[in-house]
Amino acid sequence: MKMKALLKIYLSIIVTIVSFYSFTPTIVNADANEKTQKIDQFIQEQKAISKIPGISLVIVEKGKMVYEKGFGYADVQSKTPVTSNTLFELGSTSKAFTGFAILKLEKEGYLNRSDDVRKYIPWLELEYNGEPQAITINQLLYHTSGIATNTISNIPKSNEENALELTVKKLLGQPLNRQPGSSFEYATINYDVLGLVIEKVAKQPFDMYIKQQILEPINMKDSFVGLHQVKSNEMASGYKIGLMREQEYTPPIYRGNIPAGYIISNTNDIANWLMLQLGNSQINSFENKIIQESHIPDQSVKPFDKDTYYASGWGIIGKEDKQYIFHAGANPTFSSYFIMQPDEQIGVAVLSNMNSSYTTEIGQGVMDLWEGKTVNTIHADNFQNLDKTLSLICVIVVGFGMFLSVLLLHSLKKVIKKQRIIVAINMKRAILLVIHSLSVAIIIGLIIMFPKVLPGGSNWEFIQVWGPTSITVLFYSVIVSSVIYYLVGLVKIFTKKEKN
Repeated sequence: MKMKALLKIYLSIIVTIVSFYSFTPTIVNADANEKTQKIDQFIQEQKAISKIPGISLVIVEKGKMVYEKGFGYADVQSKTPVTSNTLFELGSTSKAFTGFAILKLEKEGYLNRSDDVRKYIPWLELEYNGEPQAITINQLLYHTSGIATNTISNIPKSNEENALELTVKKLLGQPLNRQPGSSFEYATINYDVLGLVIEKVAKQPFDMYIKQQILEPINMKDSFVGLHQVKSNEMASGYKIGLMREQEYTPPIYRGNIPAGYIISNTNDIANWLMLQLGNSQINSFENKIIQESHIPDQSVKPFDKDTYYASGWGIIGKEDKQYIFHAGANPTFSSYFIMQPDEQIGVAVLSNMNSSYTTEIGQGVMDLWEGKTVNTIHADNFQNLDKTLSLICVIVVGFGMFLSVLLLHSLKKVIKKQRIIVAINMKRAILLVIHSLSVAIIIGLIIMFPKVLPGGSNWEFIQVWGPTSITVLFYSVIVSSVIYYLVGLVKIFTKKEKN
């Protein structure tokens, strides 16, 4: 009897355990489904607000891809949908590949991060306050070299094989903005210098080294190093915001900026990259120690943001007793954002075919949602806000230009009909001509010189490439309106009403 009672208890325990474990996946699946639905809704909302044409998202967790989805269009005109195979320019999230390559080469004995960069590029003599400076590879990795942020505006357009060296040579003659090693200043060209170092020590082009030694070993076989390598019809079209909607745009090629911003990839491949970073990749081509070293930040300088320091192509932030590894990327017509939480082994990557800070907000929001947190849906993009203002000004300027055009045509019609006659120049008219000419020349001169007076200085070519397309529309609208205004003035100065 006692044995029967024990048997019943034993069977009850087994049934309870079995029931619990059979029910647990349902709970987990329900939780995952709820997260997925929230993420889908969040992205659709942010995509509509941001005007981003296409977005690709991937989430990895504990060595598995747990979410992957495309939203919108890789090409708006042909209505080609974004898929996990759609290729995007990564922008500055490319820097982590260059940083990893430097650490790999150091591990193999080709260089030391404490080395003066002139050991590999002897002609790279840079000065601070008129004195030559020693810049280490570590300082380039951590953006503490003293190279100024605005050097990005001097990166030359080029698709030549020597574009990388041409880009680095643009630094010659430009003074450093601060003492090397003293403080953080993000300068994208730091990583172009590192790319040239890699070429020198590896004795092969940077793009070939990264493709063969980094991408292929971790099965990123559909990824490319620079647009010149792309042999695929999966490449997304790039867009900029302009006149309050997406505008397709093809920027110049900056082949010399590949190490800092022009890895081309898709979410299938980026999932492998994230899993490698989190230490749970199935591919053991690289020592985990190198990965871990690439996540060690430089804390010898002040943080560049609250509790945020820079590592080898990654930002490292402490938040709510957790560490997050992240980086944003932006090119003229693409943007990306990667964020990882190593303790929970979660990684999120967002790729989009528009330069928008919403890409970063989406990535951060998805991480929050996956961790069960609430998400902030209120965000403002500087380019979008600027575009709204410029679009309104464009309407005013174009309207004024049309009014002047009508006025000019009306005046010329009167001249043709002899209702206005040409008169000889006198002192009064000569003074009016000088004042009128000077006023128009000043307006056009101020427009042309405007980028130079911006903080840090810039140029129109850079602004037109990186800014909303409404900037270009406004630029030419003001120039054309000024010319029409000048012509109207000339007609008024050199003619007068015919007296009946």
